Amino acid sequence: MPEKISIAPSSQPAADFVLAHPLDEFYALAGLILPPLVAVEGESVPEPYKRLLVHQNDMTPTLEKFHRRRLHLEVLGRRRKDDSYFREVSLLLDGTDRPVEFGAIKINLALFAPAAREEILKEKLPLGTILQERAITHVSRPRAFIRLASDPFINEVLKLSGAQMLYGRRNSLLDPQGQSLAEIVEILPPT
Repeated sequence: MPEKISIAPSSQPAADFVLAHPLDEFYALAGLILPPLVAVEGESVPEPYKRLLVHQNDMTPTLEKFHRRRLHLEVLGRRRKDDSYFREVSLLLDGTDRPVEFGAIKINLALFAPAAREEILKEKLPLGTILQERAITHVSRPRAFIRLASDPFINEVLKLSGAQMLYGRRNSLLDPQGQSLAEIVEILPPT
């Protein structure tokens, strides 16, 4: 049985929390209206989404285990401001290029060693793969689970048609000192 997840950790005040961040910034830059994201309790997330989202593990290895394939990255958009590196991405299955996640991530480059930082900026591997391969100590802390209806942009990225009810999560990756390595919105297609 999955462990019950605390949605708002005490390490970050609730007032600073934005459910759609950093996805909201990419939509604003593209002049698109973000579809409404609704926070839902982890217990109410239906299967198989629940198994894929309601845990404190990284999404990349979770999705690789579920689909029994490695993942690679397609960068849809990027932006850098000082040590903050933002990217909007799709995670694709190796061998088929089928999308298994759409999302946006804000990475704090200052908290990574130079070699890991360089690998992140090469945009070849998902952050979860880099964290795993480089044995970077961190914890995954889901802040909220989300439900949304797909819009034309998400449908295009995830290769869907018509409005689909999708689930995802707003996640924080923290270093051992509790500093945010990354803030992520992760949205999964129907499986």
